[in-house]
Amino acid sequence: MADQVAAMCDQLVKAVNVIMDAETSQIYRLEALKFCEEFKETSSLCVPCGLQLADKAQPAVVRHFGLQILEHIIKFRWNDMQQQEKVHLKECAMQLLSNGTHSILDEESHIKDALSRIVVEMIKREWPQHWPDMLKEMETLTSQGEAQTELVMLILLRLAEDVITFQTLPTQRRRDIQQTLTQNMESIFTFMMGILQINVEDYRKLKGSPGNELQMRAHCRVAVATLNTLAGYIDWVALVYITSGNCHLLEILCLLLSEPELQLEAAECLLIAMSRKGKLEERKPFMLLFDDVAIQYILSAAQTADGLAIYQKSAESSLSSRDSEPSMCTSRAVEVVERRYIFLKRLCQVLCALGGQLCSLVGSDVEVEVPANLSKYMEALLAFTTHSSQFLKSSTMATWGALFRHEALSKDAAVVKMAVKFLRASMTNLVKTGFPSRDNNPNCEYSRVDFDSDEDFNSFFNSFRAQQGEVLRSTCRIVPLEAFRIGAEWLQYQITSPIDTGDNASKTAEGLCSLLSPSVVQWDAMTVFMECMVSQIIKSVDEEKLPIDQSMELLQAVLNYETKDPLILSCVLTNVSALFPLAIHRPHFLPQVLIKAPWTRAVKNVRRHACSSIIKICRDYPQYMLPCFEMFYNHVKELFSSGVALTHMEKCALMEALVLISNQFKDYEKQKAFVDELMASVVAEWTSNEIRHVLWNPDTFLSFIGADKVVTEQKEDADTAAINRGRLSFCLYAILAVVKRAHWPADLEEAKAGGFVVGYTPAGAPMYRNPCTAQFLILMPNLLALIRTHNSLFLPENMARLSETFSRAHEIMDSEKKVVLGLSHHLLDIYDSPVCKTMIERMQGFFCTLYDNCYQILGSAGVSLQQEFYNIDKLAEGMAGSAFVSLDHVPDHRLRPMIRLFLRQLVLSCPQEYYESLLCPLLGPLFGYMLQRLNMRWQVINQRTSINGEHEEEEELVCQETQVTQEMLEEQVVRLLTREVLELLTVTCISRKVSEPAANKEEMDEEDMMMDSVQSASPAQPTEELTELGKCLLKHENLYMSLLTLSFTSLSWKDATNCHRTASLVCWTLLRQVVAGNLLTEAVTWFFTSVLRGLQVHGQHEVCSSTLSQLAMLIYENLRPRYMELRGVMTQIPNINLEALDQYDHRLMDPSAQKFGEKKRKDQFRKLIAGTVGKALCQQFRKEVHIRNLPSLFKKPKPDKDIVNNEPLGLAALFSPKNDAL
Repeated sequence: MADQVAAMCDQLVKAVNVIMDAETSQIYRLEALKFCEEFKETSSLCVPCGLQLADKAQPAVVRHFGLQILEHIIKFRWNDMQQQEKVHLKECAMQLLSNGTHSILDEESHIKDALSRIVVEMIKREWPQHWPDMLKEMETLTSQGEAQTELVMLILLRLAEDVITFQTLPTQRRRDIQQTLTQNMESIFTFMMGILQINVEDYRKLKGSPGNELQMRAHCRVAVATLNTLAGYIDWVALVYITSGNCHLLEILCLLLSEPELQLEAAECLLIAMSRKGKLEERKPFMLLFDDVAIQYILSAAQTADGLAIYQKSAESSLSSRDSEPSMCTSRAVEVVERRYIFLKRLCQVLCALGGQLCSLVGSDVEVEVPANLSKYMEALLAFTTHSSQFLKSSTMATWGALFRHEALSKDAAVVKMAVKFLRASMTNLVKTGFPSRDNNPNCEYSRVDFDSDEDFNSFFNSFRAQQGEVLRSTCRIVPLEAFRIGAEWLQYQITSPIDTGDNASKTAEGLCSLLSPSVVQWDAMTVFMECMVSQIIKSVDEEKLPIDQSMELLQAVLNYETKDPLILSCVLTNVSALFPLAIHRPHFLPQVLIKAPWTRAVKNVRRHACSSIIKICRDYPQYMLPCFEMFYNHVKELFSSGVALTHMEKCALMEALVLISNQFKDYEKQKAFVDELMASVVAEWTSNEIRHVLWNPDTFLSFIGADKVVTEQKEDADTAAINRGRLSFCLYAILAVVKRAHWPADLEEAKAGGFVVGYTPAGAPMYRNPCTAQFLILMPNLLALIRTHNSLFLPENMARLSETFSRAHEIMDSEKKVVLGLSHHLLDIYDSPVCKTMIERMQGFFCTLYDNCYQILGSAGVSLQQEFYNIDKLAEGMAGSAFVSLDHVPDHRLRPMIRLFLRQLVLSCPQEYYESLLCPLLGPLFGYMLQRLNMRWQVINQRTSINGEHEEEEELVCQETQVTQEMLEEQVVRLLTREVLELLTVTCISRKVSEPAANKEEMDEEDMMMDSVQSASPAQPTEELTELGKCLLKHENLYMSLLTLSFTSLSWKDATNCHRTASLVCWTLLRQVVAGNLLTEAVTWFFTSVLRGLQVHGQHEVCSSTLSQLAMLIYENLRPRYMELRGVMTQIPNINLEALDQYDHRLMDPSAQKFGEKKRKDQFRKLIAGTVGKALCQQFRKEVHIRNLPSLFKKPKPDKDIVNNEPLGLAALFSPKNDAL
């Protein structure tokens, strides 16, 4: 036997060396690997070989393999081993712990980890029932030395992680171990605290003494291991252990913050403790950390670490590195010391968590006073808010927000005083600086540690600024007038400062700023401050106390400010918009605001911004703009007739603003006359014979817009086709502007007086007339013709008419591709990109906006015109004959706007009396068609996936060559289209109910939370109901079956988001309506099978698995009594327990059978259908670990007589050897 073991060990050592040797060829490595794996799976010599290979005389790599063999034996063969074999292996493992390792400083960390894993695997299988003295044995081990103590700590930590954090055990074993740990927690905690204190004391004693460095480091290593283990327990043990002895543990942790070698681990423990939820009464002792001593420890540790976080390189080293690599920008004079910086982050998080406890406790039922040294705490927090690291600044925002929003704390004098300091700090924090590629700010050094690229930083900073905006608004509510003063000073300073383009000047124009120029980042930051501040002072300050005069001075200064820099002009416009709500108190300012708009060609983006600002002002304050109407109208007429080159979108924006103000006439005839005058030229153009001929004929249309002509870039200026495209675009923008904005007064009495009310519906609701209806009815025939023509452009004969220049005109634009694929633009160059687009990009943009605008007009018409729109003769035929023509040829990306902008709006705004005449004829064919189309698309995607699986290596090469393949784009577009269609189905049929708010988790007992977290909660029966439109569709059997088929088929399409949404909201709500009817057997089995198929595809996602299991159970329980065939479907599930199925059916169908609660039924049903649940690829070939349950520790007392006499409960079977897997 010994010879056999020695020979096998020699072979295994050779195999391991072959595997680990970098020079080994792939073939030999695979053979060696196969040999080792087969040995672990089949050999009877595993234990003796594993023990021999794990001997400390062997090299570390061989020892690690030996320990892996032993772990494999325990994980996969433990259930088949004899008792004496288990005892032998356990004793050998304890022997390895005792003397199988080198000294604590010499031993490899992966060996310690592997050894601790072996012991934990045995504990998971045998403790406490068969190994009651385990904790005592561990305690005894610690007396043998530092190496053993560290191993014990690793074992305790891994046990807690497996049982509590990762929950890798069956429920009963997990409960047994967790309850035993909880029962022994006092002694475990005392034990760990004792180890920590002894080793910290010994470490401190030996720290300065020469010749004892190794012993000192050994004690330090044990202390670190103990702190790491404590961190694994502090997260979940009862709070009493953390706060006992007047928070003795927290006191020790605060003291350790001053020890450089232990401070990071101590801070981790402190953070976990401070982040604990639970009963407020139990968290009250945490307020001890607001004592001067504790705060001082944190502050002093932070100051020391901050001083050491930046490492100054010597001049020589930085010079030599610069000489050696002149092209690299990474050679810096300073560097961040990562461990110190991580410690600073943890300390910052500790302070924030402490603030969270403060906000929870102050003002609650437990009557906690505001701490006397709250200002000192806030000064410490402010130190992090003003730190050079952008990450540290952002970490404090949530805490400031909680303090400034807190009902009691926000009124405290110290908090009010701090609010002003915070506003001052925000002036620096809002400025976008610290790009990792630059060296123009101390922030940059830290950003290089935190961010991989400038884009990464930019994305972070945008969300950080949004956070700051939230907190700023809360701060301005506390100190509104001080906030105004600070904002006013800052704005005036910017106005008087000369423009500094820095070294980041624009790439496209001389002397202009780019996004990163010093002046722009300052203006940008100040603008954000002004927007947040003004919006809040209007809400927080009484009208008579508002600083109107100072505001008007500011506004006048902004209006008088002259600059030609587009980026700064954009900020100026935003400031005008921000201050406008204060200007309404001084009406003579309003005309100046409207006319302050730059109309020069060079600043197109700014002009667009100006248009948006004017629309916003006219939308939000139309009553104040009414006196300026004539002046503004004349100004617009002047702009239109003068030589100013306005784009069509800008002209329409000004028209939109005028319509918004005209709604304040509150006089139907006057508004109609104005709209007629405003739209006269548009109506004349749109209804002219020339345009009519263009819109009704695809051939003429393509020729008119120049899509059938070969164009070179040189001919651009003389391009009449571009003018023609502009004519069409302008008409559509203008129609959209008027249809969207023309309206009647919101007040019914005013509407009656103005002549807008023309009658009442049978339900008594008023029926209005819109001033733009007459115009719209004249324009609509050509609009429908354009939609029909646009759809027919995708027919092969019309695609063939596109010239070579525009052959890709109907493809997705590059910018849209990025949106579809979730790729970000290079945000830093957005204003520096060339304004000139290529001819093909212009044509693509024209088609895209044309299509979108057509559907937006139709979608808005229903909302704006109401009955006048729905009464149009043969409306359904007109829409079907335009929007639904040639759909087979319309690409997927073009169908999305039709559904989102038109049909969804139509469904939401359509009055009930038009459901039968309009919506049923439209939605029936549409849903039937989309079901066929999407099914085909997903079949192609599935086939493609399976083919790609066979040619994985080739596919990998393709992916390396091109970042984004056409297939990925197509698949994502299909996914988005699927979501649009199912969202339309949902708004059509499902009336959503708002669920009850969940119980306050702050007060939940933590152990309960932990136990419940495994079970994902979902309601017993979905609460959604059918909408009125859904009930109307229910009467049309074929149409309703299309809806059911579409929703159930979609469950197995490869889109987990859609699957979860449809399964939880739609499927059962639709099916429930027809359950009582006579459904065909084939239909019932198909519905049920569709859900199981969905489980096969999406079962790897817990949220989908839970929702689909719930849906399958609802179908089975409601339909099984009438449809025996459902049982036939169940019997086809792989590995189903037929006996358990019989019991489930018996309880379901026998009225006298014992009924189980909802949760238990759900668990039983999930076990029955477990064979259909799909697994992620990484789980499919994983070997299952089976851990047997041991006899229960906490048996319930048996009742005197059986509760149910006629049915055996099978309790005896639970512990019989034949049912170990239960």
